[in-house]
Amino acid sequence: MTNKDNEQREPSSLEKFILHLHPKKVDSRAIKFNRTFGLGGMLALLFVIVSLTGLVLRFSYIPTVEQAYDSISGLKDHTLFGQFIRNLHHLSAKLMVIASFLHLARVYYSQSIYQKRAENWVYGLLLFFLVLASSFTGYLLPWDQLAYWAVTVITQIVEYIPLVGKSLAHLLRGSDTVDGNTLINFYTLHTGIIPLLFVVLMSVHFWLVRKAGGVALPKTENKQNVDVIPNLLWKEIMVASILIGALFIVAVFYEAPLLDQANPLKSPNPSKAPWYFLGAQELLLHLHPFFSAVIIPLSAILYFFGLPYFKYKNVNIGVWFNSALGKKICIQASITGFVFTFVLIYVFDHFLHFDIWLSNIPGVISTGLIPFLFYAMPVAGYLFFWHKKHKANNTEIIMACTSILLASYICMTLISLLLRAEGMQLIF
Repeated sequence: MTNKDNEQREPSSLEKFILHLHPKKVDSRAIKFNRTFGLGGMLALLFVIVSLTGLVLRFSYIPTVEQAYDSISGLKDHTLFGQFIRNLHHLSAKLMVIASFLHLARVYYSQSIYQKRAENWVYGLLLFFLVLASSFTGYLLPWDQLAYWAVTVITQIVEYIPLVGKSLAHLLRGSDTVDGNTLINFYTLHTGIIPLLFVVLMSVHFWLVRKAGGVALPKTENKQNVDVIPNLLWKEIMVASILIGALFIVAVFYEAPLLDQANPLKSPNPSKAPWYFLGAQELLLHLHPFFSAVIIPLSAILYFFGLPYFKYKNVNIGVWFNSALGKKICIQASITGFVFTFVLIYVFDHFLHFDIWLSNIPGVISTGLIPFLFYAMPVAGYLFFWHKKHKANNTEIIMACTSILLASYICMTLISLLLRAEGMQLIF
């Protein structure tokens, strides 16, 4: 058979399906693993695994206060491979949170959020929030002490929002406290509404990627197109196989946590939020609720949604960190943000007691504005130094600012996860 005959061969049904998801040809640079690390495809696969294992678990789960815990604990004894399926579901959900964060970071630091890709950045953030919402609503379903008190902590943080906080918390819980109404609300969101929204937004997200021309690549490099089948397809199969194999092996030996049945009258010490919200709980320990539950979260949300729409100079789409100087700034800013946050928390915990020293001043100033300025002013000075001393442009400065924010949140999360003991005291 000649090459001409090969080119004219009618694609099989499977090939046609694959070509609905991918273009026929793709730039060879786009399929290098270190360009995307396969994170987008991993997330799609993890969503499928979470959905399938969740459907299986629904056959055994009973969403009532009286039977929820027993239905989960009975998986090991009464359901074939029940504990394995729960382990796989739990691990995939955790990995989905981590992978979605890394995917957003990869997209941002490879400068793939500007111009025609700006809209897709917004959809990516919405999908990330759905991943967090899915994990959070699923957190309560085992109805054990860990789940009950973690959800209690987060809904109490929501109450700190002025004017609407108590109403929002009541809407979320379906009651004044976490109870059977909350369990039904979370079960409905977790198994029905959030997955449906996820499918819709994920479809739009993939379509916008295709519309924008696929993975963002630098314009200065040589372009060479290759066939998607088999060049990209086999790489996707390999990454998917490794991910599935690793998850299955870990799920055999790992056991998803299940503490004693939820007891509203016995609070664990300390009571902690779900691990991905621990940074927010840590922030609440140091700042007035108006700052920690309203000003800072709202500002962060507006900042990240607005990233593609700021006025930039010298944007290099597809170039990691925008430039060599940008890479240097981001690495140093991340380290600086992490260390500075750790030091500041240690100092606040042991030496600076604004609530006592400034007890005559309104709390929103003494434990809100003043501690916030202790963080914001040195960070602003650090960024100004890079701008003046090293002539960093605003694109690189904004990337450094983003790096500091992310490093600070990761630092607060690790401190709350690893270094907070009884009474949320710092053990260090």
